[in-house]
Amino acid sequence: MHISHHTVRGISADQAAFVAALDQAHARSYHSYFTQYVLTDDERGYIAIDEGDYGALPPAYLDRVIDTVPGRLSDEF
Repeated sequence: MHISHHTVRGISADQAAFVAALDQAHARSYHSYFTQYVLTDDERGYIAIDEGDYGALPPAYLDRVIDTVPGRLSDEF
């Protein structure tokens, strides 16, 4: 089986974009009461958004959700 180097680089870039968005979602989750979502994005590959910025996510966003990270900020000890 032959895999083009361009394909391998594309997969690596895609994975790097996903990991970067997931890392951002985890980092933001410590400072938010709301769920963080990792969504697909045509321009950047993946993005992280905070549910608190949007209220209930619009259906167009829900269809693009790849992963979620629960908010970790709490008023309870």
